Amino acid sequence: MADEQTARAGRNSLNFTKAAIEALPRPEKGWKYYYDTKVSGLAIGVGSSGIKTFVLYRKVNRKPERIKIGRYPDLTVDKARAAATNLNADIANGTNPAELKRVRRAEMTFGDLFDQYYKNHALPHKKTAAEDKQKFDKYLSNNVDGMNLASRQLSEITKATVAQLFAKISKEHKVMANRVLALVSSVFGKAIEWGIWSQINPCHGIRKHSEVSRDRFLQPDELPKFFEHLMDYPNTTMRDYILMSLLTGARRSNVLAMRWDQVNLERAEWRIPDTKNGTPQSVPLVPDAVAVLEARKKSAAYAESPFVFPGSGETGHLVAPKKAWKTILDKAGIADLRLHDLRRTMGSWQAGTGANLSVIGRSLNHKSTQTTAIYARLWMEPVRNAMETATAAMMQAAGLAANDESESEAER
Repeated sequence: MADEQTARAGRNSLNFTKAAIEALPRPEKGWKYYYDTKVSGLAIGVGSSGIKTFVLYRKVNRKPERIKIGRYPDLTVDKARAAATNLNADIANGTNPAELKRVRRAEMTFGDLFDQYYKNHALPHKKTAAEDKQKFDKYLSNNVDGMNLASRQLSEITKATVAQLFAKISKEHKVMANRVLALVSSVFGKAIEWGIWSQINPCHGIRKHSEVSRDRFLQPDELPKFFEHLMDYPNTTMRDYILMSLLTGARRSNVLAMRWDQVNLERAEWRIPDTKNGTPQSVPLVPDAVAVLEARKKSAAYAESPFVFPGSGETGHLVAPKKAWKTILDKAGIADLRLHDLRRTMGSWQAGTGANLSVIGRSLNHKSTQTTAIYARLWMEPVRNAMETATAAMMQAAGLAANDESESEAER
């Protein structure tokens, strides 16, 4: 084999130059190889289609190996010679580049790993499995909004790769960049746990952006216009869904999937069997909420659906009514309000009307009092009243309040 290769090299050897390579004829079928006179083992194969590919022919551990370097003219002669020289050095040091390439070809891609993560971890254990899939499709499977990590083998994904992805998403969406980073880290974490990946997690050491808790809710001066245009909205399903979101303070996904068999109108109670934090929840239904549900139940249009807010899609129930929401807010002149802010509105108004944190936390099904604590600081009126009381006390102690009262009495 070695003698045949040497003889073939002698017959088809030439000094590789751009002109010499471009002048090489196409074979009628198969491939024909030509060998460089300057770098040992460097060859270029010419296919019957006209494709030209640089390769390295060498014996490694007494076994002939052909190692693909790259196509011409994507790879210049100088770059092909440099690559061949490096490969020759690796072989001299006892490394088999061909074997390394075979191992890499067999290595799992990030897309393969995510499929396992999604099926074996996200779907059985995470409420946000669908959101994970959406992030993967948008930010990890193409180069438009993110980077196509799905097609890359795991060893190709380094800390620098993840940092580049994080920086790209961060230009427009810092919070989403945090979420995607957390997802990639979780996927690699599971790969380490399952014994698929033995290297360090490439997300390790990349700092997330700081996040400020959202504090938006419907203010007292916004409520009249909001209710005016909500009640005027012609689609009753959209209208009632938004109203029920506000009156229950429940999470958006739970209200969308609300079922009649979960509602007891006599007890004025809605039993949610599965919530985001993994625990069931009993939601008291206020009289206005009961009135909405009774009206819907009497309507023949909704009698056949198990869902309170039926829809025509795959789920069978309504999906987020983004168009209706935008129309209502535009007509009401309200900016920067999200559907989830209706949940925050319930919590904030509870805090503002004297409810303690334990009651608010139970009504919103919070596991942690820290989560509930935000509602106590959102409502400004108790803070304002306390400050005014303190200020009046200070003025009175300074003797200023008494003077003001004397002047008022003198004026009267």
